[in-house]
Amino acid sequence: MKEIDVLDAVVATLTLGDTLLYPTDTIWGIGCDAANADAVEKIYALKQRDHSKSMLILCSDVAMVERFVGPVSERVGELLCASARPTTVIMPLGSSLLASNLVAADGTIGVRIPKMDFCQQMLRHFGRPVVSTSANLSGRPSPASYAEIDEVLKQRVGFCVPPAYEEKTAGQSSRIVKLLSDGKVLVIRD
Repeated sequence: MKEIDVLDAVVATLTLGDTLLYPTDTIWGIGCDAANADAVEKIYALKQRDHSKSMLILCSDVAMVERFVGPVSERVGELLCASARPTTVIMPLGSSLLASNLVAADGTIGVRIPKMDFCQQMLRHFGRPVVSTSANLSGRPSPASYAEIDEVLKQRVGFCVPPAYEEKTAGQSSRIVKLLSDGKVLVIRD
């Protein structure tokens, strides 16, 4: 498939409220339209995941974060954009544009801005945040490559991005930090 065909298929899949397997800057992920609660529910069912375990979203840039999540302080902007290692920032949700079943019980959401070319193109073509959760059944190891993804998951999603789009990934989950109400940053996972 040509690159534009793959991006068109990804956007069509997301627009129809379906799920997809795709490479990220960390590991392979399962995604959907972050504004579509029914699509988010499909991921919970697909992964056999408890709803208390929230998922994160990918945004193309700070402007998308501010539109769909809320204001971004200078410190959070640095964490999202300037960190050498992929970093997910858990921040308070200040918008009603995201699916409510994505939001944690404390009213927060995890956000990452990937540097990976494919993810950036996908997000820009789609124009909205995309859910990102590891492409595994709950409790199983996270796949660093397409070959490591369970065949059952590959067959249950609406679209699989071809493994040829797999760029060099970190092969591990992102660092996770949480923005506290006093403006301090708590490291959840380093």
